Amino acid sequence: MMIEHYSRRKLKQENVPEEYLRLAEYACRRLDRCRFGEQKTSCKTCPVHCYAPHERDMIRQIMRWAGPRMLLFAPIAAIRHMLGR
Repeated sequence: MMIEHYSRRKLKQENVPEEYLRLAEYACRRLDRCRFGEQKTSCKTCPVHCYAPHERDMIRQIMRWAGPRMLLFAPIAAIRHMLGR
């Protein structure tokens, strides 16, 4: 959701660029394989950094921009995320 919003609003792209689609797939694969499973904390507080440096930088940039805007474009998802659900 954040990658799509970042692409449309920040990058001014009508469609999500291929590079960002690959990043979303990469993030999903990493989450699926996370050894902490359902008990996983947020990535910034996780003791294991499972993202490669380039992808970690890209995700960090996207989250830094889109995170604060989540309350405006996806308030229910933002509240669920803050409550840890």
